[in-house]
Amino acid sequence: MSHGANNNNSQHYYEGDQSKLYSGVLAHHHDTNSAESKAQIAKIWKVTGILAIVTIIEVIGGLYLYQFVPKWVINGGFLILTIYKSFFIVKVFMHLGDEVKWFRFCVLIPLVLFIWFIIAFLYDGGAWLEFNKNNPARFDYHQTK
Repeated sequence: MSHGANNNNSQHYYEGDQSKLYSGVLAHHHDTNSAESKAQIAKIWKVTGILAIVTIIEVIGGLYLYQFVPKWVINGGFLILTIYKSFFIVKVFMHLGDEVKWFRFCVLIPLVLFIWFIIAFLYDGGAWLEFNKNNPARFDYHQTK
């Protein structure tokens, strides 16, 4: 008997024709007025509101704060808000907030290290560029022609 012939569970929808996943065959909330559905809808609106507020703060900061605040403060604020949004998106939309604590750390610690990795390489690249720009001993191909 083939693996897809078992129609008693919903696993076979994931292996073949996935149009049934989106057609309502596997819809979990038939009654949108139930307490569970209302709680889910409220959670979606809360997440949308938080992400919208953080994005609005970033846009306003980018448009107007540069006149009054030093650039490094604005960039630091953008970095903090972007990291907050990324962690929030990972927590809510990737359902990491519903996982056990050790699994969250197994995912988030490499993410933090990856962010550090990017910052370190950007800093190193900037230092290398500055060194080559100011180093009179470097070989310039354009001047030898």
